[in-house]
Amino acid sequence: MVRGSDQARRVLEDAIRSRVFPGATVDVGSSDGAIWQEALGTLGFREAEPFPTAIDTPFDLASLTKPIATAAVFMRLVDAGAVDLDERVASCFPEWTGDDRREATVRDLLEHASGLPARLLDAPPGGRRDFEHDICAMPLEYAPHTQSIYSDLGFILLGFLAADRGHAPLASQFDAIAEIAAADLTFTLSGEPRRRAAPTTALADDVRRGRVLIGEVHDSYAAALSGVAGHAGLFGAAPAVGAYARAVLRAARGDQNIRTPFTTPLVRRFTTRSLVPGSSRALGWDTMLTTSSCGERMSPSAFGHVGFTGTSLWIDPARDRYFVLLTNRAHGGGSLDDMRAVRRAFHDSINL
Repeated sequence: MVRGSDQARRVLEDAIRSRVFPGATVDVGSSDGAIWQEALGTLGFREAEPFPTAIDTPFDLASLTKPIATAAVFMRLVDAGAVDLDERVASCFPEWTGDDRREATVRDLLEHASGLPARLLDAPPGGRRDFEHDICAMPLEYAPHTQSIYSDLGFILLGFLAADRGHAPLASQFDAIAEIAAADLTFTLSGEPRRRAAPTTALADDVRRGRVLIGEVHDSYAAALSGVAGHAGLFGAAPAVGAYARAVLRAARGDQNIRTPFTTPLVRRFTTRSLVPGSSRALGWDTMLTTSSCGERMSPSAFGHVGFTGTSLWIDPARDRYFVLLTNRAHGGGSLDDMRAVRRAFHDSINL
């Protein structure tokens, strides 16, 4: 058992009692395998949702899509020479024009440093063509690579670019990568896994407002793109995320026996902190700050990400550990600040 797991379990049990989320699953381990796997709580708070969470319950991974799927696809494309991180966004999208945005690069999109805001001002459009136009034509909030502001829009463009340069949909390119990692992660749940998925509830600004979503992506932009987008849309259970994390962890620690894109040079390149002033971002990943969701006790080499629905993945190569925490906070649960406090306490408990 992981040191501190009893205390970490109490953190999650307290969060369930406080209605921060109805259910959670955990997978914590090393490069050799899982050490602690557990499911807690139920799929919902309502009396009509008494079903207990199971370790194989699929969760909407939300923005974990960014590092797990999109960044991994770009690792493969960069390795194949299909994408240059320093090529300009204008060379990829004809509508990306103007003096204010000429210098923005693919690297900037991956590091959330392109100048794009987090979201569009208006409701999401109906497909790729309109999304691409709206994102490329909107004013930037700052000059590219001068600062970092988290942006779903940049990763939506990256999803389009991956499909263009990989000559295949983002989802199918990621399927091949997930197979290498032996990770059962997917953009499309169907059959029994879909019926067993942890539910979420659509937000008030979503045309699906108030509807319970089971095996259907929570993010409204990803929904408008048929569930497959560079910023959100991936589903998976905690052990599957753990399997993926082990492939990344082994590569980060120098294991030379894993196929591309899980090679040590690629993984280290994509998880190295950006040179953008004040940024903690890497290429698709975030990196360790004592003020972030990973808490105060991980090593400086740690990297990870979180998702709006209540998910997180952190990997600490120096300590040979990965930490998967999946919840469905976005089903009548607490605020983002509540979730952040739980994540910090959870990670600090394990890293005693």
